[in-house]
Amino acid sequence: MNLYFTEEHQLFRESLRDFLQKEVVPHIDKWEEQGTIERFIWEKFGEMGYFGLTYPETYGGLGLDIFYMVIWLEEMQRINSGGFAAAMWAHAYLAMTHLNVEASEELKSTYLADSIAGKKIGCLCITEPFGGSDVAGMRTTAKEDGDHFIINGSKTFITNGVYSDYLVVAAKTDPELGGKGISIFLMDREMPGISATKLNKLGWRASDTAELAFDNVKVPKTHLLGERGKGFQYIMQHFASERLIMGINAHARAEYALEYALQYMNDRVAFGKKLTEFQALRHKFVERASEVEMVKQFNYTIAKRMDMGDYVVKEASMSKMLSTKIADETIYDCLQFLGGYGYIEEYPLARMLRDSRLGPIGGGTSEILKEILAKTIIDKKEYKPAAK
Repeated sequence: MNLYFTEEHQLFRESLRDFLQKEVVPHIDKWEEQGTIERFIWEKFGEMGYFGLTYPETYGGLGLDIFYMVIWLEEMQRINSGGFAAAMWAHAYLAMTHLNVEASEELKSTYLADSIAGKKIGCLCITEPFGGSDVAGMRTTAKEDGDHFIINGSKTFITNGVYSDYLVVAAKTDPELGGKGISIFLMDREMPGISATKLNKLGWRASDTAELAFDNVKVPKTHLLGERGKGFQYIMQHFASERLIMGINAHARAEYALEYALQYMNDRVAFGKKLTEFQALRHKFVERASEVEMVKQFNYTIAKRMDMGDYVVKEASMSKMLSTKIADETIYDCLQFLGGYGYIEEYPLARMLRDSRLGPIGGGTSEILKEILAKTIIDKKEYKPAAK
């Protein structure tokens, strides 16, 4: 028992860890090599309820508290495939979050319910080739045409962008209004005019990441999510959960790296001593362990506040900025602790180092987050949730 986790949480963690070892780990190397996660595992995740942990029971979810999601994220980092983990949480907490909050009951009863069941895979499409973190500067447009919107434009760095069944897409319905003219749409993959190009990445190799092009895609007006023109507010509101998720991922993979390195250092003998007996290594190790523990506890506090309904964009931005930086530095040092073996693919640190490097880039670069925080802390700018 502690401030955040009950006995039920711990039982869930143990059963999830067992599930991942039995059902996922045997396939990870193949998925990392092929860059494709087979559909059967999505369906198994759905059957186990892992996509519906925090979602309403009305659509097949379990309606549990946010710390079940925290455990789910942490345990997926321990199987050492950032790409697999990203594919799962990008579906469950990027695409599905917009469906849950902004979609009509009709769309929820089909797309959200099937997403929770693992029958449909979703992706969130915001970033553009010429925009990067500049969401308000997006060029993709959605023009009214009778009972439809006609969408043209492109997106890039989209996780699940190749193999997903539906796309949650941000586009400008009123370009002259800038950021206030953005709306969110649900596209079905079967709609004509959608094309995807798979990107070859440094890390996250198991996940499919795409550049997408939309050529006169005809989307029914019933597939508008929420209100027209409120897309930017929706995106900013959900960025809080995305940034916290990436912060949690960071502290979890760093913690796993430390555990692995410590085991290695206890077993490795040099000059008649275990590596854990060399002062330089001992002090570096505890320094990193202390930093990871601090951001982990900070992330738990933010998760608790988010679960209580607080608007935590500032704190979540701090979490992502600091947690991903500390994770990168920790994993770098853990690889160094292993010496030459850290550089060998048969050991986990090489993949972990590549996967971790995306942390300060994806979901808003650290540089952008620093400017957002500067506006909040120094300029006293207030970010408010979209009005319901």
